[in-house]
Amino acid sequence: MSAPYDAQKRPVNTEQFMTITCPKGLEELLGDEITQLGAKKVKLGVSYVSCQPDQLIGYKICLWSRLASRVLWPITRFPLENAENMYEQLMQIPWADHFSERETFRVHFNGSNDEIRNTHFGALKVKDAVCDYFRKETGQRPDVSDKPDVGIHVRLYRNEIYVSLDLAGDSLHRRGYRQSQGIAPLKENLAAALLIRSGWPALMKKPDAALLDPMCGSGTILIEAALMAADIAPGLLREQFAFEKWKQHLSAQWQEIKQEAQTRKEKAQHSDLELTIAGYDMDGEVISKAKDNARRAGVMHFIHVKTQPLSELTKEKGLPDTGLILCNPPYGERLSDEVAIGSLYAAMGNKIKQNFANWTVAIFTGNPEQAYQFKMRSDKQYQLFNGAIASKLCIYKVSAVSSEKIISAPVSTVPVKLNEGAQMVCNRLQKNLKKLKPWAKKQGINCYRLYDADMPEYSVAIDIYDTWVHIQEYAAPKSIDPEKAQNRLRDILDAVPVALNMDREQVVLKQRVMQKGRKQYEKQDQQDQMFEVQEGSCRFYVNLKDYLDTGLFLDHRPIRTDIETQARGKDFLNLFSYTCTASVHAAMGGANSTVSVDMSTTYLNWGRKNLTLNGLPETSHEFIQADCIQWLAGAQKLERRFDIIFMDPPSFSNSKRMDGVLDVQRDHVGLIQQCMGLLRPGGKLIFSTNYRRFKIERDALNEFSVSDISAQSLPKDFARNSKIHQCYIIEHS
Repeated sequence: MSAPYDAQKRPVNTEQFMTITCPKGLEELLGDEITQLGAKKVKLGVSYVSCQPDQLIGYKICLWSRLASRVLWPITRFPLENAENMYEQLMQIPWADHFSERETFRVHFNGSNDEIRNTHFGALKVKDAVCDYFRKETGQRPDVSDKPDVGIHVRLYRNEIYVSLDLAGDSLHRRGYRQSQGIAPLKENLAAALLIRSGWPALMKKPDAALLDPMCGSGTILIEAALMAADIAPGLLREQFAFEKWKQHLSAQWQEIKQEAQTRKEKAQHSDLELTIAGYDMDGEVISKAKDNARRAGVMHFIHVKTQPLSELTKEKGLPDTGLILCNPPYGERLSDEVAIGSLYAAMGNKIKQNFANWTVAIFTGNPEQAYQFKMRSDKQYQLFNGAIASKLCIYKVSAVSSEKIISAPVSTVPVKLNEGAQMVCNRLQKNLKKLKPWAKKQGINCYRLYDADMPEYSVAIDIYDTWVHIQEYAAPKSIDPEKAQNRLRDILDAVPVALNMDREQVVLKQRVMQKGRKQYEKQDQQDQMFEVQEGSCRFYVNLKDYLDTGLFLDHRPIRTDIETQARGKDFLNLFSYTCTASVHAAMGGANSTVSVDMSTTYLNWGRKNLTLNGLPETSHEFIQADCIQWLAGAQKLERRFDIIFMDPPSFSNSKRMDGVLDVQRDHVGLIQQCMGLLRPGGKLIFSTNYRRFKIERDALNEFSVSDISAQSLPKDFARNSKIHQCYIIEHS
């Protein structure tokens, strides 16, 4: 039986296979790909596949593979005794059959054992052997280069040495089109694998095929998708492969292979190919890079990209009823705050569920533990690696049914016996719900006040937060029998689940007593259970259990929404910003910039999460941990100016972080005057306080125009509590 031959009828080393490397996790896909290209005896390894040596198949893999990193042509293999023995055997290889002393080379060495303990030493011994071989044969030695003509790969495995030549040269994932890239770019072959796993090869053949990447960066996923759809061999974009300088190169056969690929490319470009490939990113500079890359790849006519933050994601006119959303959101080095990552994922999930019913969504993430934030059940998951980062590709089918939950009117069929007092509370809650629920739906909110001591003997505030209920018990007067107060509270706790047809576990109770300083912001518990609520165009995180307040002052809702409608193109300052909800509304309204100032790092970080939850970049939005009084003084010196300022100081504060004590009644004039010094002509200060005995000092502020808008700023759900806050608009006269 004769030995196998390559395309030039030369015997090949039958003991060593041709090796094709790839990122970990792509082996199965790569095996299928090279099989389709004609490879025989394909076997899978870890981060590589191998096949029977065939020079022309090697060429085709270099040209057509979308998944491979390198194609290694086998030269020889031999057992390793020690470093000197390896050197001697390498000297026996006829290197002059492969390249000349006038060409440059570079050695890649992998593996180690007791004799060769590190790859640097191994590579050095190989380099010495190659150079000494040429000195002996020609009297001259070739130079080593970082961009060599020849790449020599040597692998030490189980005390055997495998010697190969790199047919491609530079890694195959470097197609040649990506000269411009953003932060943490996705490698081209990994992007291609994501597309294959997500079902793009089948989808792209259908009429009106559509692919959308809402955080596209420099456009790698989009370009790889277009190359697939247009039947463009990725290797056509490279200037040259290393094998073209190889002495055993089959030039005529290579030209035929290359010409066939060129013909297929031209055929696809002149066909009636119809597909939509779109990408958005909040960074305009990165979008410019994506356009440059698409032009170099020759697929710009297939791709539409534009600058757009995640907050504006919607299904644009012309997109089909079904399609694929594939995205590689920021993670790891790109976004270090784990909760902020979760906020970003939650924002994306909300937007997708609202706008892309019946689409397929594929998310590639290095933070798979945050994937639950999408609030969707994945149909498939694939374990992959982005470099050294263990990652997952999660694939979802978006249901046509909205995922939003609404607290419904009572429909319970299980009879619950309430005493007279509890039944009275239940009746009032049902009456209020009937009136407020349609209003809340029209307002686009799922958090509102349902009850606020409507019946004086039941002195609590009851707030709806989506599918949760938050009850705050006001401290009973000393004249009330404690046992009677406790019985009334029990009536309320019995009535709420019945009136709202909900589980008792969804009810959170807190006792509200007079708070001094910033005790109202101190932790009451340590559960860290945050969930999202809707307020018009914005979504916010609330925490019902850990603090006396929830992270969202419901009575300020009209003030926040007014700020949103007025903020476009303006600079907004939020003092005593708490969880920065007013800043988020301003940002959603198109504010040029926002600045949020508060003493609490906890609440500023909460604000950052709120911003990210709405798909907004932090680029133009500052979060400053500082005493607002001191910050105002410093801002005056820096001559900072704003168009809208919102200030909601605590009634009283003696925080350790402050130099003095803040008393809103005593100090409001100075605070207002400092703010007015930061206000541009035509700007406005919105001043609010929940101090019930507050009286604004109009005489001390007579140089300004002061308008009391307390009544207008009161939302419908707080109509019974007109003293919940006072609010003023202050402008330059």
